[in-house]
Amino acid sequence: MPSILKSLKLLSDPTRIRILLLLADESLNVAELQEILGMGQSRISTQLSQLRQEGLVTSSRSGKNNVYTIEAPTALMEVARQAAAEIPEVAADSQTLAHILRKRRDKTRAYFDDLAGKFGKSYVPGRSWKSLAEAMLKILNYKVVADLGAGEGTLAQLLAPCAEQVIAVDNSPKMVEFGQNLAKQHGLSQLDYRLGDIENPPIDDNTVDLAIFSQALHHAEHPQRALDSAHRILATGGKLVILDLLQHSFEQARELYYDTWLGFSEVEIYKMMEKAGFKEIETTIVDKESEAPHFQTLLATATK
Repeated sequence: MPSILKSLKLLSDPTRIRILLLLADESLNVAELQEILGMGQSRISTQLSQLRQEGLVTSSRSGKNNVYTIEAPTALMEVARQAAAEIPEVAADSQTLAHILRKRRDKTRAYFDDLAGKFGKSYVPGRSWKSLAEAMLKILNYKVVADLGAGEGTLAQLLAPCAEQVIAVDNSPKMVEFGQNLAKQHGLSQLDYRLGDIENPPIDDNTVDLAIFSQALHHAEHPQRALDSAHRILATGGKLVILDLLQHSFEQARELYYDTWLGFSEVEIYKMMEKAGFKEIETTIVDKESEAPHFQTLLATATK
């Protein structure tokens, strides 16, 4: 039986209360708690160790991870829940936990991650990521597409033959001019380049079937505003696709590539999309570069 006095003393720390409330809903490992709490491994491990010493949590081995489970008495957890009213982060913790659990349940994602890791390792004549991507483009079925932060418009040009209209938005006059000239050269009349900002793109409300940010969101001054605007221009049932860098610490990217943000975590992207009003949100890591600094690519999709 845990010591009542020692247990109450442990509840004096907001972080330990947050951990207990999370474990009361689901057994979690340290990495998952890191993602939810936004804290370092050492700090979380220290708190877990104290909770375990007093018998409030237990741990068990699962693969390479220690999984922690709640063991605190019901009466003590009632005190913790009352104290939670004074901890503003608790509400966000619950939202992030729900995201973590959705990822766990996605067994299909794990299967395809494994499949993707094997793709291309064995030579098969004619099979490549390029040919697969070209084939996927051909079966896209969207009438109006917005390529937000299009740059010179490579993606927009690939999408143009598959859509009735592709609106490519960029805030660089030279990029827009370059893209317009390319569209004329290749006879892509359905490709419409527009000068504008992704935080307020020059596109009417509820007129787009598919909106794409391809390595553009980390250049936005206010990414949330960009996602809010994407929601505004999409028709009901419209799709949002984001390809961006996973959060990293390569500070030189700010000068080398004029990046405003050093990528985003899956949780950050999820929360911003949810705040903008999107539903059916999914996130996953789809690529990791073999060369330093080993940038990883985050894919996020959602529906209006």
